[in-house]
Amino acid sequence: MVLTLVWDASEYDLSAMTWLGGPKGFAWRDHWWLSSVMHTGAKQLAVLIYLGVLAMTVWPQGVWRRLERHQRWEIAAGITLSLLAVTAIKRISLTSCPWELQAFGGVASYVSHWSWGVRDGGSGSCFPGGHASSAFAFIALSLPWLTSTDTNQQRLGRAMTGVIVLSGLVLGLSQTLRGAHYPSHTAWTALVCAATAWANHGLFAWWRIKRELSINR
Repeated sequence: MVLTLVWDASEYDLSAMTWLGGPKGFAWRDHWWLSSVMHTGAKQLAVLIYLGVLAMTVWPQGVWRRLERHQRWEIAAGITLSLLAVTAIKRISLTSCPWELQAFGGVASYVSHWSWGVRDGGSGSCFPGGHASSAFAFIALSLPWLTSTDTNQQRLGRAMTGVIVLSGLVLGLSQTLRGAHYPSHTAWTALVCAATAWANHGLFAWWRIKRELSINR
């Protein structure tokens, strides 16, 4: 979070986008790989994985059998809440996407996402990065394994986290190259999803302890 705040304060966001685009827009905005594969294709894959997680929550198979019922529901809830959290913030955000800026052929002016309530002349609803949440939301998937007392499960959890974070960074970068999001948008998406996942994990842990205490009375 500290590094993200420092980046925000430096206004490197605009500098990075200026390096990638110009008055005629962003050259890679409609590149087939970035738009069709990394955006549309990745989003469709994320939906399939999400549906797969929901299916495994109800009908566990493979490694999912190692998880208790409440852990499976924790994963499903954590992913869902992470997606909802990012969507909710985007809905109230007045920040427009870089490709809407006047500097890149649009109509909006650059306004920091910290300038709450200040409109930039664009359509807004671009902060944080929604596409990156297609990966970062799955941070919740790794927590039951990551917080396990079993060494092998912890190792699996770390591997999951690494793949999820790397995937989120790649998806975020692909959108930055297209001019859709500033680099900081990806970082904040990761932080929102991680915070939501850990809060959800804490609530499920509290509920489990409370339930066990009531049963043992």
